[in-house]
Amino acid sequence: MIDYVKKFSKELLQRIGEEKLHVVSHFDTDGITSAAIFSKTLERLGKQFSMKIIKQLNQEEINLFPNDKLIVILDLGSGSLNELSKLPNEIFIIDHHEIEKENLPPNITILNPHLKNLENFCSAELTYLVSREISEDNKNLSHLAILGMIGDIMEKDINPIRDQIIKESNVNIKKGLLIYPSTRPLDRTLEYSSRPFIPGVTGNSEGTYDLLGEAGIGKFGKKYKSLIDLTKKEMKDLTTSVMLRMSSKEVQEHVGNLYLIKLFNKIEDAREISAMINACSRMGEPQIALLFCLGNSIARKKAEKVHIKYRQQIISGLKFVENAEKIQGREFVLINAKDNIKDTIIGTISSIISFSSTYPKGTIIIGMANNGDYIKISSRMVGRDSNRNLKKLIESVVKTIGRGDSGGHKNAAGCTIHKEDEEKFIELIKKQLEFEMIKV
Repeated sequence: MIDYVKKFSKELLQRIGEEKLHVVSHFDTDGITSAAIFSKTLERLGKQFSMKIIKQLNQEEINLFPNDKLIVILDLGSGSLNELSKLPNEIFIIDHHEIEKENLPPNITILNPHLKNLENFCSAELTYLVSREISEDNKNLSHLAILGMIGDIMEKDINPIRDQIIKESNVNIKKGLLIYPSTRPLDRTLEYSSRPFIPGVTGNSEGTYDLLGEAGIGKFGKKYKSLIDLTKKEMKDLTTSVMLRMSSKEVQEHVGNLYLIKLFNKIEDAREISAMINACSRMGEPQIALLFCLGNSIARKKAEKVHIKYRQQIISGLKFVENAEKIQGREFVLINAKDNIKDTIIGTISSIISFSSTYPKGTIIIGMANNGDYIKISSRMVGRDSNRNLKKLIESVVKTIGRGDSGGHKNAAGCTIHKEDEEKFIELIKKQLEFEMIKV
């Protein structure tokens, strides 16, 4: 992996000499932290550049690329090589999404672990490795790679390179329940917990106090302790009480390392910061998230306010899904939220459901939400070791429809289709999944 990074970094550094640069990055936590790492790297090199954060790399966005600049694409691009090959620009891509291992277009240089059958890293980690290769001075950007790693839920798969990045970031690690924020009063943390969604507790203050009383955890002065301040016994008792409301297996999936990083001279829960960054983008404020990652204290305060609104919308969305009519098959559930859930949030809602104990392992969750003349569709797999590939599933349906954009991974994929293709998509996805079951 390191040799691959070195080769890519050398080529990139050679080409950005006197070139004008335009950087494009994805709007989730991984994309925002990648953008922050790369912008800091360019700034330290004294390079001028323009930057844009986007929801998806569709043809409309590609048409807006300036034709007189070298293009750098972060956390996007692997599924758009054909469209990008038609541009006059030279293009560098740092991405970790699945990619067809065919001949690459001559105008594109790409860093993607899937091309070399290497360990999977999020784009922020890959961008950090490139940044560190360009200059050792950039090691102080490693905490941003950690935020991207957590945003893409890769922190449980520790390989030697990832372990080195963690060490370079100087994070403090404590074992416990992976409920964020671990640095705030526990009653508020539990009440607003969406991952995991705790039945009878999430969104319910009375249920929260019942759980804390059952766990024998009282107030410390006028407030409850934070998660990171609990003793080993208190953490164990809290875990037991949560386990009574969820399956023990599901609870174990939410026990692991709490990553504590120092930001603005304050110890912060990396999961909360990662979620805060994501919330800004999902609420249409990616510029706040980027400025926050770059150390802007005013942006930090704005991000906190946006995050509160976002969490309220998540709770509202989960309550809607609980009572909504669903299209269910043997191993799939389709939730058509229409205008009841924001299109930028439907993916998060689908993820939360896939991590809950509501549906058995192997179930495909498909969420749909309107966005003007379009529909955003997000699919997630309950469990992570199924032989089914959601990226290929969604791509095949979009291809049959004849228009739309798709992308993602084996266990998490999505697409955007025209509103008039709504019924066609539903029928095709049902037929495809039912055919798979018969075939199996």
